Amino acid sequence: MHVHVIATGGTIASTAEGADSGAAPTLSGADLVEAVPEIERFADVTVESVADSPGFDMSPAICARVADRISERADEVDGFVVTHGTDTLAETARYLDLTVSAPVVVTGAQRRPDEAGSDGPTNLRSAVRAAAHERLTEGAFVAFDEELHDAATVRKSHTCALDTFRSPETGPVARLTRKRVHWYREPSAPAERLPVPDADAHPTVPLVVSASGVGREAFEAAEARGDAVVVAGTGLGNTTTALGEAIAAADCPVVLSSRCHAGPTEPIYGTPGGAATLAERDHVRFSHATPWATRIETMLAVAADRLDERFDRFEE
Repeated sequence: MHVHVIATGGTIASTAEGADSGAAPTLSGADLVEAVPEIERFADVTVESVADSPGFDMSPAICARVADRISERADEVDGFVVTHGTDTLAETARYLDLTVSAPVVVTGAQRRPDEAGSDGPTNLRSAVRAAAHERLTEGAFVAFDEELHDAATVRKSHTCALDTFRSPETGPVARLTRKRVHWYREPSAPAERLPVPDADAHPTVPLVVSASGVGREAFEAAEARGDAVVVAGTGLGNTTTALGEAIAAADCPVVLSSRCHAGPTEPIYGTPGGAATLAERDHVRFSHATPWATRIETMLAVAADRLDERFDRFEE
C-alpha cells in the first residue's frame, strides 16, 4: 500500500526555541515521518509539505491546495494522510470530505515534539495505518488518540486533552490497537461532492453567534461583507429577537446551526428569533452540523451554486 503524507504545519510540527518563546511550526513532513517507529510496516510512505501554518491560522486557500494535490495523485496513491493543527483540524477534514474522492485521514498533535509525552508520532502512525486499510476507500476521517472519527461528525472538544476529538452522537468509526483496527461501523462518505473553488475565489461566509443580549449589529456587518451568513444559534437553532429580525430582513442566504455540542436544529419555537419563525423565510436554511463544519459546507455550496440542495428547509 502506498500512503502519501501532506504536511501543513500545526503543533505536530512545532517547536519552541526557548522557554520564553512561543511555539511555531518548524518541522517538515519528512521530519514527522522519520520520527514514527516502524512506519514502513504499514505502507510505503511518501511525503510533501504544502504549508507551515498553525491550526488557528489555516485558510480556505490552503485547504484547496491540499484538495488539489490529493486529486492530482489519487490514481497513484492508495490513501492520504494530512498533518494539521488541531484548532481547525475538523474543518479541514470536512472540507476534504466534501471535495475529494480518495481516502484521507487527517491528524495532528496536542503536544509538540519537544514536549514530554508528545502524541504526534502515535497519531501519525494511526493515521497511516487507517489510510492504508482496505476498508477505507473514500471520504475523510480524523485519526487521534488511537481512534478514527468520521469528518462529518467529529469536533474538537477540549483545549489540551489528548483525546480531544470526539463524535458525540455517533462515536468513533474504529479504534486502533497494537494488533489491529477494530471497526465499530462502516466508514461513510458524502453522497455527492462539491467542486474545489479556485484558491483565491472562496465565497466570504461570516459566522455570527447568538447569545444573551446579542443585537443586530454583528449580523448586519456580516451580511454587508458576506455572500452568505452562518448563524450559530442557541438550542434548536434559535436567536435573540434583534438577531432574528435582522436575519428575517437579510438579502443573502442564511444557514442556521446550533452552538450545542450535539443534536439537530428544528423549528419549534416562535417569536421573532425562534427557529419556527425563521423557517418561514425563503432565504433561511438549517444545518445539523457544527457551526464550523456548516460554514465550510456553505462556502463550498455557494461557490457551486448548490446551497438549496445541501441544507434543510423543513418543508412539509
